Amino acid sequence: SDAICNFVICNDSSLRSQPIIFNPDFFVEKLRHEKPEVFTELVVSNITRLIDLPGAELAQLMGEEDPKLPGANSTASGFFRSLISLKRKEKGVVFGSPLTEEGIAQVSQLIEYLHKNLRAEGLFRVPGNSIRQQILKDALNSGTDIDLDSGEFHSNDVATLLKMFLGELPEPLLTHKHFHAHLKIADLTLFDEKGNKTSIPDKERQIEALQLLFLILPAPNRSLLKLLLDLLYQTAKKQDKNKMSAHNLALMFAPHILWPRNVTANDLQENITKLNNGVTFMIKHSQKLFKAPVYIRECARLHYLGSRAHTSKDDLDLLTSSGSKELQPLKSQKRSRLDSCHQEETQQRTEEALKELFHHVHNMPDSAKKKKLIRQFNKHPTALTPGSDVPTSPAPRRTRSRSFSGLIKRKVLGTPVILERKSRDTTPEPVRVSKENVQLLQKCGSPAHMSQAKLKSLEGQKEGSCRRMRARLLSKDSSSL
Repeated sequence: SDAICNFVICNDSSLRSQPIIFNPDFFVEKLRHEKPEVFTELVVSNITRLIDLPGAELAQLMGEEDPKLPGANSTASGFFRSLISLKRKEKGVVFGSPLTEEGIAQVSQLIEYLHKNLRAEGLFRVPGNSIRQQILKDALNSGTDIDLDSGEFHSNDVATLLKMFLGELPEPLLTHKHFHAHLKIADLTLFDEKGNKTSIPDKERQIEALQLLFLILPAPNRSLLKLLLDLLYQTAKKQDKNKMSAHNLALMFAPHILWPRNVTANDLQENITKLNNGVTFMIKHSQKLFKAPVYIRECARLHYLGSRAHTSKDDLDLLTSSGSKELQPLKSQKRSRLDSCHQEETQQRTEEALKELFHHVHNMPDSAKKKKLIRQFNKHPTALTPGSDVPTSPAPRRTRSRSFSGLIKRKVLGTPVILERKSRDTTPEPVRVSKENVQLLQKCGSPAHMSQAKLKSLEGQKEGSCRRMRARLLSKDSSSL
C-alpha cells in the first residue's frame, strides 16, 4: 500500500501527447500510509483549531477512548447491539460485515449502474421489489458477476439495496468516533462586527473541517464515502427529473452513514436537524471535501523534501507571510547598492585630493616641514603615491619595512635595493644627498664611481646657498598650505 512514484520512459510517439496526471495529494497519501501517527497528529491539531473538542471527545476522535453515544447507557440497547452483531457474523462476506476493499468492489457495481439511471422518479425513496433485491443480494455475497444492464433489475431495486448495505455495516460509514465532531461542525457560524456569533453558517470553515475529518477516516470508509457522495451529488443535479433534492437525499442517507447504530429518533431528537443538515451540506459540496487543504499538502511535502515540517496552519501562515515579503530584501539590496556607490564617489574624491596634496609635498625642497608631512602620509595607509591606482584588495605585508624617503631615493637615483644595502654596510655614517647634488650626480654619472670625500665637498659648497633657499621656500609653502 506504499505510495511509490514510478518514472517510466515511453518511446511510443502516440502516447507522448497524452496529458500527465499529477496527484497533488501524493505526499499526503504517502505520509498517511508510512507514518500514520504523525499524519493523525498533524490533522487533529488543525481540527482542534477549527472546532472546540473537550478532552473526552478529543480522546474519542483519536481512538484513545470508546465513543460515548446517545442511548449507549441503556442496558437493553447494549443487549440488542450484541445480538445484532452475532446475527451479522452469520451473514455473507459483503452485507453485515466490516467494510473492506473487496466489499467496496462488489458494491461499486451498484453505484456504477445508478449513475446511468439517475432519472428514475423517487430514486432512493421508492422501495424496490423485495424478491429481486434478495436475488441481487445473494449474488453480491457469493461474489458472482452480475449483469445489471440485462434488464432483470430495476433502478429502485439497486438503490434500495445500496441503502441496505450501508445500514447493515457494523458502524456508520462516518464512524462512531467522528460523531461528536460532526455535531460541532454543524455549529460553525459566522461572527458579526462585534465578535458575536450569528445564525449564518460559516461554509468555508465547515468545508475545511470536513476535509480534515475525512483525511483521518479509515481508507475503505473514505473510498466508499467518496463514491457515495459523488453519486448523490449527481442525483441532486437531476432533481428536475427524479424529484430528489440534496435535502431529500440527506433524509434518506443520514440514518445509514451518520447516525450511531441502534439508536432511536428519541435519542437524537435534539440533534436530528443538525445531522440531516450536515449530510445535505456534504452532498452539495462533495466535490471539494476530498481534497487535502493546501497547508496539509505543504506540511506533508516539507516532511519528505524539506528540513522541517510545520504542524499547523498558523505555522504555515508564518512561512507564507515571510515568503510574501521577498520584496523587502530587494529594497534593502538596492539601498545598499546606492550607499556603496555614494561611498565609492566620496572615496574617489578624497583620493584625488590626497594625490594633489602629495604631489605638492613631493615637489617641496628637503626640509623639516617636508619630513613632518611625509611622516604624516606614512601614518595613514590611505595616502597614495603619484601615479598609483586605488587598490582593489589589501596588499600583502612585506618582509621588511621601507621608508618613504628611501622609495623616493630609489626612484630618483635609479639604484637597486642591493646597492643601497651594501652602502649601508660599508659606510658607518649615512651620506646626505641633496636635490641639487642629485642633479650633479646624474650629469656626472653613476654614484657608484664617486668617492665619499667628493660628495662631502659638494655638500659643503652648496650648504650656504641651500640654507637661504630653504628659508624663502618655507615661508612660501606654509602660506600656500
